[in-house]
Amino acid sequence: MSNQAIRGTSVLFTLVLSACALASAMTHAQAGALKRTVVVDDLKSPWSIAFISETDALITEKEGGLVRADLATGAVKQVSGLPDDLVNDIRSETPADNGGLFDVVLHPDFEDNGLIYLSYAAGNEQGRTTKVVRGKLTGDRLTAFQTIFVADPFTEDEYFHYGGGMVFGADKKLYLTVGERLYNEADQPALPIAQDLADKRGKIYRLNDDGTAPADNPDFGPDAPAGLYAAGIRAAQGITLHPETGAIWFSEHGTHQGDEINRLEPGANYGWPIKTTGGYRDPDYTPPDMPDRTFTPPVWAWLQTVAPTGLAFYTGDEHPEWRGDLFVAGLSRGSLWRFNFEDGEIASVEELFVGERIRSRTVAVSPEGRLYILTDTLFTSRPEGGLAFSGAPGGQVMVVEEITR
Repeated sequence: MSNQAIRGTSVLFTLVLSACALASAMTHAQAGALKRTVVVDDLKSPWSIAFISETDALITEKEGGLVRADLATGAVKQVSGLPDDLVNDIRSETPADNGGLFDVVLHPDFEDNGLIYLSYAAGNEQGRTTKVVRGKLTGDRLTAFQTIFVADPFTEDEYFHYGGGMVFGADKKLYLTVGERLYNEADQPALPIAQDLADKRGKIYRLNDDGTAPADNPDFGPDAPAGLYAAGIRAAQGITLHPETGAIWFSEHGTHQGDEINRLEPGANYGWPIKTTGGYRDPDYTPPDMPDRTFTPPVWAWLQTVAPTGLAFYTGDEHPEWRGDLFVAGLSRGSLWRFNFEDGEIASVEELFVGERIRSRTVAVSPEGRLYILTDTLFTSRPEGGLAFSGAPGGQVMVVEEITR
């Protein structure tokens, strides 16, 4: 495909045609059989949840801090001892800023060592970037911080697409998404950030639990950052483990459309900005030819803007018909999607709560198999389309339940 064909248009990977064909299998669920019940309220844009037990959970607030919540009573306690270089509560300066506290995950041996991992926007005199630390949780306090990863360089005037999604794989390695940090393609250097294998941004990493690089990671060359596992990432936030197959899946934000679901493969290049299933914000942007690169197409690409974020595979017993299906939250339209899998492949796609949209940041499954949604109402959806800035961070934790008759 020529550069002229790419300019200002949607660029489809060949294999995405199979995903587009599935659009005919897409259904809109009737929400009458399901309801969402608020279990924790008055949060400051919750981003992630980690279950210590069925009712004891850690929740990151993108515009606030880290809270420990009792999901049975709704009570929350602030966890003290957050990193000093955390940058949040700056929306009053830059309403479009994506900074704040992002993901929280437990160490695979949390019950023995009490270690948790936090990703966040870190700041210093040079600017901001994505950072991961781990600390020891004792009651409601964090101590003994250790830096796990810093996606330098720190930059100014780039408030977007930090990434920050984390998950521990079946191999007990930490997988981390890092966004390219740009909003408009006009700001791309000659060698785009996500394609620059010496730049930490726009990549996915696989790390040992102490932040060192595993010896069996793919080799991207002598200039590649330690731990590099995949390239060509624009703004991936959600990443999750299939608890039965061990496969890792992640969501990816496009610009004008181009939202995707991908299966993580070692050494893969997911194409941004050379390849996209959507368009570009800059209608005059022409990506460079890179004939020496092999690009991995998405498993699924939406035909509309969804802004997919957190995602999780359902393996519980409360909704046995959902077992093995993938749930994905969407910020743009306040959507919740269910991907029905058969024989390891997407067979159909269903959108839930179509008539009752709430801007959703992530979904998670509790140890006993309950499906939770974290909402973020800092922005609200306009009836005519687009988003409106509400002026204050807000959000809830909801549980999806069947309506009993």
